[in-house]
Amino acid sequence: MPVQKIDVTQFLALAKEYPVLDVRSEGEYVHAHFPGALSLPLFTNEERKVVGTAYKQQSREEAIKIGLRFFGVKMVEMVEAVEKLVVERPNKNIVVHCWRGGMRSAGVAWLLDLYGFKVYSLVGGYKAFRQWAVRQFEVPYPFKILGGYTGTGKTFILQELQKKGEVTIDLEGLAGHKGSAFGNIGLPVQPTQEMFENSLALVIYEKTSVLGSKFIWLEDESQRIGSVNIPAPLWRQMRSAQVTFLDVPFEERLLEIMKGYGSCEKEKLVNAIMRIQKRLGGLETKTAINFLLENNYKDCFAVLLKYYDKLYLKGLDKREDPTVVVDKIGVEKIEYSRLASDVILRTKETTAQQL
Repeated sequence: MPVQKIDVTQFLALAKEYPVLDVRSEGEYVHAHFPGALSLPLFTNEERKVVGTAYKQQSREEAIKIGLRFFGVKMVEMVEAVEKLVVERPNKNIVVHCWRGGMRSAGVAWLLDLYGFKVYSLVGGYKAFRQWAVRQFEVPYPFKILGGYTGTGKTFILQELQKKGEVTIDLEGLAGHKGSAFGNIGLPVQPTQEMFENSLALVIYEKTSVLGSKFIWLEDESQRIGSVNIPAPLWRQMRSAQVTFLDVPFEERLLEIMKGYGSCEKEKLVNAIMRIQKRLGGLETKTAINFLLENNYKDCFAVLLKYYDKLYLKGLDKREDPTVVVDKIGVEKIEYSRLASDVILRTKETTAQQL
């Protein structure tokens, strides 16, 4: 069967069923790719430079000849790599794309089609998917925000909301960062901004496809999560959405922080404290580090928690009308499942009142 050209909507549907092969170079793939796509580079990073230079400085025909020399010796290897991907699948269907649906994807699609695979090729390539991803942040969404000072356990409560049938998106999970100066401790390197946006766009798209009449719950975040930023249009929607604020006592939150960071390496904690030294202040920085060196984690975290409380309150007050947008729930003890139930009940009550 001939190679079948598909648009982004068809691509998104087929990507759930069949392997997606990204035939761009390793460098392009590492920078950002369609979530779940497998790297099958037609050219290495260096080969891509050679072909690109020939295209610009000599001619399209000369670039193709050079590309074919690189491609020719890899044909068998590429076919065998794809065979391994589909060996346990009921069919030999695959989806292929390059940067903009040009010669790279056309060449690989031709080869795999010739060998006997059913090949779908994305018109416009990764660039078309990327444009689609950026557009998703302009769409209006029915967001609900789960708020609370640092140490409230919002991430775990969000997980409980999902278990109870609510629709949630874990921004910190997608960002690979917990949001504070301490948020990267024990976690791998964060994705690039572009990769974060790709993953976020796809998750939002998948969540809204089964949303029905439900809200989408997000944790209250700063726009910046570690080294990545929530896209501005989406961030503006979050800032105007209803916040269900869990008002948890300081001591209870301090215990939660101890549970999460009390076993971390001192050196990493000291480095994290030093990253906020300018905003924390010289005296408080010194006090927190001294407590830490004396193994007094509780008092160290108490200093830091007071700082983050002020920071969070400042952000909360910057909403256009926090008295209308913020709905507070008094909490005595952090119990994730019970608090998730409380949040659902309060949301039903406030929604009924608004009708």
